[in-house]
Amino acid sequence: MGPQISPQIIGSTFAAMTTAGKVIRCKAAVAWGLSQPLVMEEIEVAPPKEREVRIKIVATAVCHTDLYFLREKSSSEGFPAVLGHEGAGIVESVGPGVSRLKAGDRVIPLFVSQCGECRFCLHPETNHCNMNWSSQRPGKRYDVGSDTTSRMKCKGQTLLQFMGTSTFSEYTVVNETAVAKIPDSAPLDKMCLLGCGVSTGYGAAINTAKVKPGSSCAVFGLGAVGLAAVMGCKAAGATRIIAVDINEVKFEKAKLFGATEFINPRDHSKPIQQVLAGMTDGGVDFSLECTGNVDVMRSALESCVKGWGVSVVVGYTDTHDVCTRPLQLLSGRTWKGSLFGGYKSVESVPKLADDYMANKLKLDEFVSHTLPLDSINEAFDLLVQGKSIRTVLKLSTGH
Repeated sequence: MGPQISPQIIGSTFAAMTTAGKVIRCKAAVAWGLSQPLVMEEIEVAPPKEREVRIKIVATAVCHTDLYFLREKSSSEGFPAVLGHEGAGIVESVGPGVSRLKAGDRVIPLFVSQCGECRFCLHPETNHCNMNWSSQRPGKRYDVGSDTTSRMKCKGQTLLQFMGTSTFSEYTVVNETAVAKIPDSAPLDKMCLLGCGVSTGYGAAINTAKVKPGSSCAVFGLGAVGLAAVMGCKAAGATRIIAVDINEVKFEKAKLFGATEFINPRDHSKPIQQVLAGMTDGGVDFSLECTGNVDVMRSALESCVKGWGVSVVVGYTDTHDVCTRPLQLLSGRTWKGSLFGGYKSVESVPKLADDYMANKLKLDEFVSHTLPLDSINEAFDLLVQGKSIRTVLKLSTGH
């Protein structure tokens, strides 16, 4: 008797045979305009072109960056669009020139690409890439989806593919340089978290800050990214991990990930950087800002000890400038930024998936809610109200 082939692989291969090369009609949550509720629509997803991959999205999570572009950014440019950039799924078909991936592979689409050939990919100190979707659109704002490579349409209009991924859809098309292959046994409703939040916070502590054993750390903001930063500080061997947030409900969760102390800035009359300096004999060794608030970015920097303190900006915003007094830097502090945790995406995400499968990395603990895709506006409301860490939206069952 020959080797057994799983029904799942057979099903995936059969689906690819019946849909490959054809336009797929499927459901997606469409953002028609700034600050408008998402609308469930039937959209058309074209076949992948050269070096592209069409993916059946099985699960996707709601990140604050999606909320920012939908409700908080200053420009109304970039609509209609399909948001979502924290997903996982199964390859449905591949375009010409794709050799690394095939139909049936489990994958995570990525908002940071890794072509492996450009100046940035070849440099060991960065995870930027010239093939990244934002680099391919000269003269366009970073906060607009990909209009030059979109494979999505609805009611005759092109839908911009947010960050080159658009995971709030049953199917999406992504360049192969922005797709990570993961183990066939990996649960996709957990793997999706590696597409942004967990990788971003965890890597910011380990790769960007380079937290050292025995050090003291402060993490500002306890959303999924901040909690992942706490987890990264613990994994790196920090002995004091101070969690800072105005929502004390999140303190217990932060403790689970390794936080040792907790501060609500509203409980103090002094600026939070002065409070931290008093607690740590002049400031922490490392601080990580995970809120996207420029005032918090300054507080995080100034909470570091002079001489060797390192502060990492992890949260995103493009609506305000960030500033500090030059003396804060002249005295020896280092101010750094981190994109996707410093991970070279295509090669690093599979390793993080392996760590999860080996019980070396927490993912389940980030999931606070699970909902179907058509409840996506509820998921956004939970995020705004501070009631969720990560809401996972399931688009398909059995995977």
